[in-house]
Amino acid sequence: MRAAPRVTAVIGALADPTRRAVFERIVEAGEANVAFLTKGASVSQPAVSQHLRALKTAGLVAERREGRNVHYRAEPQGLSPLVDWLSVYGMFWRERFANLETLLKEIDP
Repeated sequence: MRAAPRVTAVIGALADPTRRAVFERIVEAGEANVAFLTKGASVSQPAVSQHLRALKTAGLVAERREGRNVHYRAEPQGLSPLVDWLSVYGMFWRERFANLETLLKEIDP
């Protein structure tokens, strides 16, 4: 399964609550720099930078340099491995719920 490392990277990146909050702030803002992200975080600027590095490595954010400033934006396609992985389980559960519905109708006509 070639996509497994990518799914693991995305899940690992989003598993940390602070990192997930940084990602969500970028999504909401459309684009954000480290100073903006640090203002709303309960962690230091170096910690925010480390979280951004992890998000970038996982393919969840991209950066745009403007002089000395770096602006980060969410990369929607970075979530694709996770969405694909979850869709397999979505089909699994839809089938199970359909079977349960059929069983319940048989039990209680």
